[in-house]
Amino acid sequence: MAHFNITFKPDGTQISIHAGATILEAASRAGIILNTVCGGRGVCGKCKVKLADDTEILACQHKINADLTVTIPQTSRFYEQKILTAGIETKQKAELDIYKKYSNLTAGPVLGLAIDIGTTTVVAKLIDLKTGSQLATEADSNPQSIHGDDVISRINYAKSRQKPAELNKLITDCINNLINKLCEKTAARTEQIYEAAVVGNTTMNHLFLHLPVESLGKAPYKAYKLDAQDLPAAKFSLKINPEANIHTVANIAGFVGADTTAAALAADIENQDEITMLIDIGTNGEIVLGNKNKLLAASCAAGPAFEGARIEKGSRAAAGAIEAVVFAGDDIDIDIDVIDGGTSHSICGSGLLDAAAVMLDLGIIDSTGRFTKAENLPAAIEKRITEIKGQPAFILADTDQTQVYITQSDIRQLQLAKAAIRAGAKILQKNLGIDDSAIEQIFLAGAFGNFLRKESALRIGLLPQIGVERIKFIGNAAANGAELILLRNQLREKAKSLAKKIEYIELANDKDFQAIFTNSMNF
Repeated sequence: MAHFNITFKPDGTQISIHAGATILEAASRAGIILNTVCGGRGVCGKCKVKLADDTEILACQHKINADLTVTIPQTSRFYEQKILTAGIETKQKAELDIYKKYSNLTAGPVLGLAIDIGTTTVVAKLIDLKTGSQLATEADSNPQSIHGDDVISRINYAKSRQKPAELNKLITDCINNLINKLCEKTAARTEQIYEAAVVGNTTMNHLFLHLPVESLGKAPYKAYKLDAQDLPAAKFSLKINPEANIHTVANIAGFVGADTTAAALAADIENQDEITMLIDIGTNGEIVLGNKNKLLAASCAAGPAFEGARIEKGSRAAAGAIEAVVFAGDDIDIDIDVIDGGTSHSICGSGLLDAAAVMLDLGIIDSTGRFTKAENLPAAIEKRITEIKGQPAFILADTDQTQVYITQSDIRQLQLAKAAIRAGAKILQKNLGIDDSAIEQIFLAGAFGNFLRKESALRIGLLPQIGVERIKFIGNAAANGAELILLRNQLREKAKSLAKKIEYIELANDKDFQAIFTNSMNF
């Protein structure tokens, strides 16, 4: 299958994608979230883009069959149109006012940081507090990962006396490194940064604030502190103006943190008339379910498989990783998309989901995840089925440099991760008294959620079984929520009340959890 280069303007981003994909899919791969109110059915007309000849088309309907240069107007961009003004279909607006408290300190730029501390990845945005303009974004791996790729590992590591300070220094150094990169990119000075809004799950929040985390590692998993904090920069070692304020957003519960509060705020879920599910899929998956009448939340220990960890040929979504696997009914072989094009050397989470979906469709694995003896396969597909290190495997790419494949144990790791998310969703639905058909929209948040293919997520049973058009990508909602909170006092107060409004459901306390989890392992 042919691949084509798609260049997006004014972003200057270029990606390679297989023939037949839509511009909407290509934009999503490039990290650009388009406004698709109708779920990509071509009805709402909100995802209009322009081709090089000024032809205006709908990104969700135009299938790619050549190299393209695509210009995306501001009105078609999801966050610029919605969230940066005050949320998805928000009914209230809030003025930019945080900068005012620094007006007597400087006549120059007043800058701020929106920081999302993830278990795996840390994201920082440099924002002009007066205009709300995003000046630059930087991201890096969370260096605490050397002491465990999940929060329980970090909590256990922090039990000895010296370790919390070590974990705190690791994350502080990481943020300082991001600050330096942001300032180099924009020619800003660190002393021009007067404010920071920080989100993260409760464990990341506590490690950043140097708070005790032992209680988070044992029942009933209580946080040391849930409230929002405003602390002077002098208490931290961040390389910003010493007069700056550090605002950490309110947590919801021991395993549902400030990142979920920020994401829920960005999605404006408390003002939704429709039953809405917000899912942030990652090492620690969080789910919020409900509408303006009632909101429930849960945390799902999905593990790092979605980030490519514990997968033999897995990796994070980086150059050279397989990000998509496709097979059409009339194809004679599979096709793959590789991040930044070129030779593949690994597979990331979105590619893993695609691979499992394709293997299911071809009968290579059954609904239990077990490799089977599939019949009537195209010869090229048959050649990909082999045995590696004593277990069945399916080869995705085979070159002189490397071989990328999916093994039986990789499928099991994926099943554990997807079962955690699906079981969490089912228990929230049970508490709300609804089945899948009552869910009117699903918002997929987070870096991984933005890059997965909705069809694959539905095929493997990761998500409630609803129409694909009702599933919407909203990007890094936690970071965008942090940005909103950074800029506006009114939204800081709103975030505090929202964190208290969302009711936390402890999945382990549900008598049916184990049965639901086990059942959710199946595809």
